[in-house]
Amino acid sequence: MIIRDDGESVLFITQPDHAALAADAIAHWQDDGFPAHPRRDVILLAAREHDNGWIEEDAATHVGEDGAPLDFVGAPAPVRQRIWPRATERMAGASPYAAALIAQHALTIYGSLRPEPAWAGFFDDMTRWRDALLDRAGAAPADVERDYRFVNAADRISLAFCTGWTSPLDSCGRRIILADRNAVTIAPDPFAGARVPLRIRARRLPRRAYASNVSLRRALDAAPAVILAGEAYGIA
Repeated sequence: MIIRDDGESVLFITQPDHAALAADAIAHWQDDGFPAHPRRDVILLAAREHDNGWIEEDAATHVGEDGAPLDFVGAPAPVRQRIWPRATERMAGASPYAAALIAQHALTIYGSLRPEPAWAGFFDDMTRWRDALLDRAGAAPADVERDYRFVNAADRISLAFCTGWTSPLDSCGRRIILADRNAVTIAPDPFAGARVPLRIRARRLPRRAYASNVSLRRALDAAPAVILAGEAYGIA
């Protein structure tokens, strides 16, 4: 779950919705040979499905010991580890290469945790699984390394918008920044001057503690849905 600070309230956005927005955004990418890329469709598929392993976790929700809702960063390590085998296995039948891109995403975003003993098995398992998926797809590690940059950029554009983070995010040779509440800028411009619409559904709740995962889930089910709308555009 993505949890965005919104003043006196907070907005809850599911990870699959964020991933769908990521794919919609990167579909407008005009540079780096992407429009004519021979694997463009499968890269877009990987971007759209990269967080499908969070479906069960977002449905259950997670609350910390202090009653605060936990987002995708604050969720316990076992939660963050188990979603990636789930996500890649879901995709492996339809597209082993898209599944390999998702495995590469997991290996990349948690890269700083490699030295931690509790994560050693995760990296070993995901690396073996990614390589097995590449073998099934008839692709090489160099292919996934080149193509993954588009998935990463898609993820970063959507994350900047959905989370409200204001710190710069670097991806695909570009700097991605939430310029204000409703606009994400990318420098240099990958969109050939186009302004890309961003739109996602969220649930709004007051800022408060919850007694359990169940109580948070019930509150979310009853919460009003809102639409967060904005745009992404390139700058020099």
